[in-house]
Amino acid sequence: NKRSVEPGTEMLQLKNEVTNDTIVKPPVAAYTFPVGSQHINTGSTTPEELLAFAKSLIGTAYSYASVDPAVGFDCSGFITYVFNHFHIAVPRSSIDYSNVERKIDLADAKPGDLVLFTGTDSTNRLAGHIGIITSNEKGKCYFIHSTSGKAKGVTITELSAYYFFRFIKVIRIFPQNDL
Repeated sequence: NKRSVEPGTEMLQLKNEVTNDTIVKPPVAAYTFPVGSQHINTGSTTPEELLAFAKSLIGTAYSYASVDPAVGFDCSGFITYVFNHFHIAVPRSSIDYSNVERKIDLADAKPGDLVLFTGTDSTNRLAGHIGIITSNEKGKCYFIHSTSGKAKGVTITELSAYYFFRFIKVIRIFPQNDL
C-alpha cells in the first residue's frame, strides 16, 4: 500500500498495488479531544454500531503508537480509530481516560463501555491498556482491544485472572447504557 494525502482534501488515499484501486479514507485521528475535557460526546452513535465496526477490524496487526489500520494499532490507537470513524473525539492515550466520564462497577458493564487496565507492569497502577466491553453475561466479561500479547493485534478477550489483576475500572460513555 502506498499512502498519500492529497493537498486540500485532507483525505488519506491508499493505493492497492495488486488491483491498482484507490481507497479514500478520512484522515487518521482527525477528531481531537479537547484538553481537560471529561466528556466524550457519542452523539447518535449506538454501542451496537460502534462494536460492529470495531469487530470488523479483528485480525488487524498490533503496531505501537499507530492509529493506521494499514500498519496496525496499539490499544489506544484502535480505540481512537474506531471512535473517529463515527466522528467522535476521544483521548489518544489510555492514561488520558483516567478522568473521563463515569466509573461504573464491573458487574454493571455493558457492551460499548470502556475498560481500563494497567500496562504490563501491574505494580504501576496507572492506566496503560484500554478496550471496549463486548459482552458481560453470567459472570463472564469480554472486551475487544489491540494487544501486543499472544493474539498480537485486534481480538476479543475474556477478562481472565491475568486481566482482572491488571483491571482498573470500567467507564460508561454511552448514555443508552444507563437505560
